[in-house]
Amino acid sequence: MAELRLRKLPDRTPVKLTLHLPPDLNEALGAYARMYSEAYGEAEPLQELIAAMLASFLESDRGFAAWRRRS
Repeated sequence: MAELRLRKLPDRTPVKLTLHLPPDLNEALGAYARMYSEAYGEAEPLQELIAAMLASFLESDRGFAAWRRRS
């Protein structure tokens, strides 16, 4: 099984957000979704994966975490 930095997603309630992405980023996200499906044996909607990726990024950003504690 391939090792992914992103863990398997938990159940979640979505909030709608509309984005415009460059074609190369959209292609990379689609490829990531395919790899996720292969790694965990189930497909997840791309928007769910993007939300988890953003959350993971924000959680790992020490500067952002320090700023939020000060705010």
